[in-house]
Amino acid sequence: MGIVEEAHNVRIVGRGNQIVVLAHGFGTDQSVWKHLVPHLVDDYRVILYDNMGAGTTNPEYFDFDRYYTIDGFVYDLLAILEELQVKSCIFVGHSLSAMVGLLASISHPHLFTKLILVSASPRFLNDSEYFGGFQPEDLNQLYDGIRSNYKAWCSGFAPLVIGGDMDSVAVQEFSRTLFNMRPDIALSLAQTIFEFDMRPILGLVTVPCHIIQSTKDLAAPVVVAEYLQLNLGGKTIVEVMPTEGHLPQLSAPDVVIPVLLNHIHHDLAEAK
Repeated sequence: MGIVEEAHNVRIVGRGNQIVVLAHGFGTDQSVWKHLVPHLVDDYRVILYDNMGAGTTNPEYFDFDRYYTIDGFVYDLLAILEELQVKSCIFVGHSLSAMVGLLASISHPHLFTKLILVSASPRFLNDSEYFGGFQPEDLNQLYDGIRSNYKAWCSGFAPLVIGGDMDSVAVQEFSRTLFNMRPDIALSLAQTIFEFDMRPILGLVTVPCHIIQSTKDLAAPVVVAEYLQLNLGGKTIVEVMPTEGHLPQLSAPDVVIPVLLNHIHHDLAEAK
């Protein structure tokens, strides 16, 4: 195993000619895909990895300067694909990793046959002509919570993001992976993610994009999915599922897994 593979806990499972790459978002790790993977292994080679900063990675490897912008995660993805000699893949990215996939596809479109974007947002902050879901004071409160008492913040943030029952297995699972992160790394990543603005680059994306979205998502409202569809440069399709929360693949797998499989199996995106 190479250095990049080891650092990101890269795991390859399944068999098949096509490769599916599964990439997680903030506060989780590759285990967030546990309900999807068993449905893919008979037909695809599946590559899973952990983003640097996840609780499952070595915090000593986390470079605060490198991950001050989302570009650090893009370089990581491209390094993983290069080390594994991947020539083409279907990329499934959740939240942060959806944007990572978009950016990687701009410089290396030949590596991606399509991008499946789950709970994606190019910008979390509202402005005069855009609704991302958050005001600056919301983010300041979020950062203060991480700084003051990380464990208490995790316990409050997890049910807000997941939605539904505070005692659900999904909330407990997200709380666990969130709390596994080192607090200073969590704060740095939260600032990177919640303050990025990917809107200017959307038109440069030419790879087909499948946008998968919950009906109710605190972090990525449905209007954000519509914004993506309008502004992405290539073929697109949006599917809004009757689910709640930002991690529907964890909280509502019975609904989400068939949807994801349909988008992985079939090229549904259409030209504008």
